[in-house]
Amino acid sequence: MAKRSSLYIRIVEGKNLPAKDITGSSDPYCIVKVDNEPILRTATVWKTLCPFWGEEYQVHLPPTFHAVAFYVMDEDALSRDDVIGKVCLTRDTLASHPKGFSGWTHLTEVDPDEEVQGEIHLRLEVRPGARACRLRCSVLEARDLAPKDRNGASDPFVRVRYKGRTQETSIVKKSCYPRWNETFEFELEEGATEVLCVETWDWDLVSRNDFLGKVSTTPHHFLQAAPTVLQHLRSQAAHSRGNLGSLQLEVRLRDEMVLPSSCYQPLVQLLCHEVKLGMQGPGQLISLIEETTSTECRQDVATNLLKLFLGQGLAKDFLDLLFQLELSRTSETNTLFRSNSLASKSMESFLKVAGMQYLHGVLGPIINKVFEEKKYVELDPSKVEVKDVGCSGLHRPQTEAEVLEQSAQTLRAHLGALLSALSRSVRACPAVVRATFRQLFRRVRERFPGAQHENVPFIAVTSFLCLRFFSPAIMSPKLFHLRERHADARTSRTLLLLAKAVQNVGNMDTPASRAKEAWMEPLQPTVRQGVAQLKDFITKLVDIEEKDELDLQRTLSLQAPPVKEGPLFIHRTKGKGPLMSSSFKKLYFFLTTEALSFAKTPSSKKSALIKLANIRAAEKVEEKSFGSSHVMQVIYTDDVGRPQTAYLQCKCVNELNQWLSALRKVSINNTGLLGSYHPGIFRGDKWSCCHQKEKTGQGCDKTRSRVTLQEWNDPLDHDLEAQLIYRHLLGVEAMLWERHRELSRGAEAGTVPASPGEAPKDSLAQLLRVLQDLREAHSSSPAGSLPSEPNCLLELQT
Repeated sequence: MAKRSSLYIRIVEGKNLPAKDITGSSDPYCIVKVDNEPILRTATVWKTLCPFWGEEYQVHLPPTFHAVAFYVMDEDALSRDDVIGKVCLTRDTLASHPKGFSGWTHLTEVDPDEEVQGEIHLRLEVRPGARACRLRCSVLEARDLAPKDRNGASDPFVRVRYKGRTQETSIVKKSCYPRWNETFEFELEEGATEVLCVETWDWDLVSRNDFLGKVSTTPHHFLQAAPTVLQHLRSQAAHSRGNLGSLQLEVRLRDEMVLPSSCYQPLVQLLCHEVKLGMQGPGQLISLIEETTSTECRQDVATNLLKLFLGQGLAKDFLDLLFQLELSRTSETNTLFRSNSLASKSMESFLKVAGMQYLHGVLGPIINKVFEEKKYVELDPSKVEVKDVGCSGLHRPQTEAEVLEQSAQTLRAHLGALLSALSRSVRACPAVVRATFRQLFRRVRERFPGAQHENVPFIAVTSFLCLRFFSPAIMSPKLFHLRERHADARTSRTLLLLAKAVQNVGNMDTPASRAKEAWMEPLQPTVRQGVAQLKDFITKLVDIEEKDELDLQRTLSLQAPPVKEGPLFIHRTKGKGPLMSSSFKKLYFFLTTEALSFAKTPSSKKSALIKLANIRAAEKVEEKSFGSSHVMQVIYTDDVGRPQTAYLQCKCVNELNQWLSALRKVSINNTGLLGSYHPGIFRGDKWSCCHQKEKTGQGCDKTRSRVTLQEWNDPLDHDLEAQLIYRHLLGVEAMLWERHRELSRGAEAGTVPASPGEAPKDSLAQLLRVLQDLREAHSSSPAGSLPSEPNCLLELQT
């Protein structure tokens, strides 16, 4: 049993941001920090004060996190990026919004004195004295303090104040993980209400000392809570000074207590039984789940069901059942799979989970070419911008007709390249995707037979493949991980026009699609040719039998892609003693379910670096260690059990967190995972972070093995998906009971036709019993409180 916490984050847009550049504009992006740890960075939107990002993330993290902060920054090419403002949401704030925090919120100014972080470890004791008791305050250590100096560290000391007396610890130079182990005593009168104040400061020789954080509490309250505790350092809430603009966010915290697998087996078996029976099932629970699911949560329910059945090997059968249910209530071909039904949402999730790599293989080269060319493309005469052409001194205005013709040529070339790549991709398409499209094609042809409906099965396939998968990826390549940055205005327009052309091909070039935008007519020859290519592609795509499906699945499984791959820089040490030097060498890395390997190039022979089972931790490295904030360390044991560390440098914060997330997920079940580590490096005779001299001693910071990013190719978590489905069904339990009573009354009156085997209400009654059993299992489990990590949240005064 385990408590899982996750944050759904959608950074929508900003408005009325202040201008930070001399041009009167800004180049804004967002950094997301959880407890001051950067975990996400949006793309930069250039030259705007009202940026739109529309980026979505899901982060898995420990239930003990305290706050999530959104920093809006202005990117500068030649100097340090400017901070525009921030929004901070505490865990308590998010917990008070069960449906999620959503809306506009004002940015507040970032005050360096309020940007405190970290924890301090204190011990309080009461000792008897001759005249009065003595309060003994031991300042043991601190960790993850804010770096205030240019060297990427601080020179921290602690100031303890009580009843007018002030005492200070020694100064620990160049460390954000200081250890003091110093004790101070004060007189303690019985019933005293004076506040004990513990402040942490960064010592500076020339300028004033920098504030690092402060804990204030009464000794009696502290001793009753816990005599030895890590106090989490926090500052007062920042206050807005002037108009810094606003940020639109959607943030939802989800805490789930996941029970052992055996508790969910009855629910999983019942749902799987319904899917296996298909339309012949007595109760049709899947149909009932769709009826009771609201529009706002349909996508989440569809994704959870899809992943559950994918893990049971029943994704194709589940989708086939949804196809039949939708076809049974559809009479007009032009409305088929056009609504946001459970079938449409489940198919969208299915294509992202099972077909994302296939999409990258087909679209990747075309999207890259569009970004690299950066050509001006426009087909709408009302939006054409005439520009100068020619060599230096001989400029002449380019006519509108020339712009339109060149734009049509560019788009025809891109569309032709895309359709050719698609036509060649039949064998590259995952077998389970091909088999699912085969079922869709057959079901639609059975429902709408006849020559007048010849194109309907093809349009049904393209409604998902083109309209809901390829076209959105073309318009927003950043959201589908095809590019790291958003497109600029010119490239966005090219992508939009290309997506429109793909939609016209997907609609089989119907008169209705042509009539919408007559100015797309220059692309019609390529579109008509594309329709023939697409129909030929779909015919081959769905031509897969059961045996071929199994053979192809087996072949593709033997060629399983890496969990993650890409270029990284590995740290190399040269020489010994005072002549020792270090550098980073660029190599291409592959992470599989067996090992982390590398090669000189993507096509070179691979050499294994670390066996997956030997990984003990994957964590970040302090910026001061190598002069870079994008270095991670993989702590592992070699073949004879000796501890080793590999240092790898990434190019940006997103790449760093993606690699850390991938490494943590594939090693989460390893034995011997570390609970602590050193964020610095062992240089000379001590650790650079805490100055500890024992190389193999206990680390000075806690590991973050549970902090991961949700990706479409993540390993399936069957228990979590079952818990999420249970949670949804619990929310609509009243509707399920009402439906059960209706069926019972109908059966008694003889208005519900009897089905072979069970009565129609029986599977629903069984589901209601399963929900009751799961409710009892949750209530009898240990209280779902936060794990007992010794962290006390105390407000800091600056």
